[in-house]
Amino acid sequence: MNTQLKNSLLTASLVLTSTMSTGITHADNNMYVTHIETKEEVSAKELLTRAITHIKISGGEAVNDFSHKEEFINGNLYVFALSIDGRFLASGGSSSVLVGDTVLDIFDMYGKYFFREMIQKAEKEGQGSVEYHWKNPTDRTASPKRTLFQRVGDIIIAVGYYPVRANAFQAKELLGRATVEMHKNLKSALYQFNNLDGQYVNGDLYLFVIDIKTKLFLAHGVSRSFIGQSIDTVLDDVGKDATHDMLEMVKHQDSGEISYLWTNPITNEKERKHTFFSSIDDKLLGVGFYTPD
Repeated sequence: MNTQLKNSLLTASLVLTSTMSTGITHADNNMYVTHIETKEEVSAKELLTRAITHIKISGGEAVNDFSHKEEFINGNLYVFALSIDGRFLASGGSSSVLVGDTVLDIFDMYGKYFFREMIQKAEKEGQGSVEYHWKNPTDRTASPKRTLFQRVGDIIIAVGYYPVRANAFQAKELLGRATVEMHKNLKSALYQFNNLDGQYVNGDLYLFVIDIKTKLFLAHGVSRSFIGQSIDTVLDDVGKDATHDMLEMVKHQDSGEISYLWTNPITNEKERKHTFFSSIDDKLLGVGFYTPD
């Protein structure tokens, strides 16, 4: 294998965390976060199911089909496979340069052996997911990637996708639209903000509303259990500190912004979140975007 090309791939492979998408997830202590299943995740799951079925029907020797058959490639999505002992078997994407290699010693810049992690979870649980950074063909940069996998016999079959992440512009734009909505009709606005399938929840981008006087949540785009609850009851120490800071700031100014750690509904991991907020008729309206290290 070309050493320079392999090193390029290893450099592009960064931060690893493991997650599972399970509807309502106990994120930290009493903070419940609804996992948002994006179109990319749905497509990845469908492709993974197709690949698993193929191996179950055709046998392990059919793993080579993942490297060249179009049915196992869908745009940026592709199937790859490795053996339970760490040998890379097949890939329909950029990781095809690893085919034939043992990948147990491949690690990210923080020393995480993500293929080992995948194998360990496959041995113990039979399936799972891992997150890391990989070279994104759309912008040629190392981007956060989430890979779903399942073990079939001694073969681990996997499909990765790039989770959709909101940016500062999108967060500000959503805050502006939500502000107009709240001025028009508060009750209707709160209903829309709490609708997981509505226009105010998009991947990891969502709104929250807190009554400034009572400190009760009136709306939260992904943590529905927060609604009607006090910030002092449902939030952990970090969440309470950040929210109290926002409430204190709106006593002296109409709007502001703040950064803190919060659970991302896409990854179910704590990440740095930058939130823009404003005060509207004794209500704190906020929306943020995630900026993982």
